[in-house]
Amino acid sequence: MKILIVGGGGREHAIAWKLAKSPKVEKLYCAPGNAGIAQVAECVDIGVMDFERLVRFAKEHEIDLTVVAPDDPLAAGAVDAFEAAGLRAFGPRKNAAILEGSKAFSKDLMKKYGIPTAAYETFRDPEKALAYLETAKMPIVLKADGLALGKGVLICKTLEEAREGVRTLMLDKQFGSAGDEIVIEEFMTGREVSVLSFVDGKTIRIMTSAQDHKRAKDGDQGLNTGGMGTFSPSPFYTAEVDAFCREKIYQPTVDAMRAEGREFKGIIFFGLMLTADGPKVLEYNARFGDPETQVVLPRMKNDLVDLFEACIDGTLDQIDLEFEDNAAVCVVMASGGYPEHYEKGFVIEGLDQFKDADGYYVFHAGTKLDGNGRIVTSGGRVLGVTAVGENLKAARANAYEAVKKISFQDAFYRHDIGKAIDEA
Repeated sequence: MKILIVGGGGREHAIAWKLAKSPKVEKLYCAPGNAGIAQVAECVDIGVMDFERLVRFAKEHEIDLTVVAPDDPLAAGAVDAFEAAGLRAFGPRKNAAILEGSKAFSKDLMKKYGIPTAAYETFRDPEKALAYLETAKMPIVLKADGLALGKGVLICKTLEEAREGVRTLMLDKQFGSAGDEIVIEEFMTGREVSVLSFVDGKTIRIMTSAQDHKRAKDGDQGLNTGGMGTFSPSPFYTAEVDAFCREKIYQPTVDAMRAEGREFKGIIFFGLMLTADGPKVLEYNARFGDPETQVVLPRMKNDLVDLFEACIDGTLDQIDLEFEDNAAVCVVMASGGYPEHYEKGFVIEGLDQFKDADGYYVFHAGTKLDGNGRIVTSGGRVLGVTAVGENLKAARANAYEAVKKISFQDAFYRHDIGKAIDEA
């Protein structure tokens, strides 16, 4: 098979690495890719939102399957564009990707079908939103309705912070049109868990659990980021939690989307909060998480091609999804100043020291090759340094040992990824 991956970050590198291991894959392309992906696939200089060129490339190169990985092209209808051209593509169609593309839609869906989530209200009028805050209980959560690179969520501890948050989202338009409508919801407390799943429209297959760390600095301090590291599995995701979620959240979500005429085929990412009142949905994503993918795929036993094809063909019920009985930890190495202002173009040293066979994986998130063939930084999140181990503590120790061997100017990373493991 010839496969095209759309995207160019750490998630896409993990997907490319996994697909490259399949005996069914004859040739792998990635648009636009990065310096790490270039080691396992041929990178093509086409942007993720340039559907016309992507489709033309797929036709000209007789691509058998296109994997659309990022949220923006999915929400904008990339899969629809490929299907309209008679091409196979993995990922939800536009009318199903709204599950992530609109927070208001997903909250209304959960309310309608009785799927556990936080109490909420939606607003298009900033004045009405501000008036609502006057009687609301603090802390409170504000969410931009649309896509905001994983950063359009504000946790406000005081009324003044909440007022400022409404101004930031709806008046200052920090996240553009994503803030035209906002969701204001109750602040939930508990452990956060991320659970990825494969969906074929009817059947859902749950992947192993993971937990992300969103804040930039140790101790969950600093600004929200796209994710500074993750670990898998979560010791807090028990058999009891799993059973509850399968009955009350996972299958009901798939059934709800089908009932709404929005059959979902692809990946549903369930962001869960394990509250005192039971698990509740924090958010849905309509694609692989980043950096959750970097710890989930190295533990997966299955051929990823089989799973992608089963989702498209509606035959997921015929597949047993299996994972290794081990653990993985990913530590993100970022550019100094991320998630705000940072410089690019610094040479990365130490990347040649790791081999998959040893249980170490360095997934490139923001890298490129310079004119001299050297790998340099080209983004905020630069690398996802992943290691496996027999348990979470071993994996964590291995990941931090690996991080010490890599360097680039102004690099920084959190030192407490997976620290919750010690508290489990």
